[in-house]
Amino acid sequence: MERFLLDSPSMSMAQCPSWAVSIGYLGVSAAVVFSNWGSAWGTWKSGVSLCHTGIRHPGSIMKNVIPIVMAGVIGIYGLIVAVILAQSISKPSVDRENQYSLYTAFAHVRSQINQKNQKNQKKSFF
Repeated sequence: MERFLLDSPSMSMAQCPSWAVSIGYLGVSAAVVFSNWGSAWGTWKSGVSLCHTGIRHPGSIMKNVIPIVMAGVIGIYGLIVAVILAQSISKPSVDRENQYSLYTAFAHVRSQINQKNQKNQKKSFF
């Protein structure tokens, strides 16, 4: 009985509505926003550390430039993830035969929220 219910056209429309694309693009924007926010935060923290190192240990300034560069790489990583996610989102068709499901849309959003939470958890250990 379940097989016939899942094959019905109304059930496929319920699983792949046309507005699922907007939720998917929310995941794309979250990838860019969270990664660039983390990159800016890391650059700020590393810059403050670089200033304090310049005052206390002027000879080791170049060692503290590496975290600033790595913080910039985090922003580029988020841009790459956003491009990959955006390419996987298919456009909704006019006759409402969509291939992009709600499950995939929420998976894209949740993947970026998990990425943000993992960055916060790493900060709490130090």
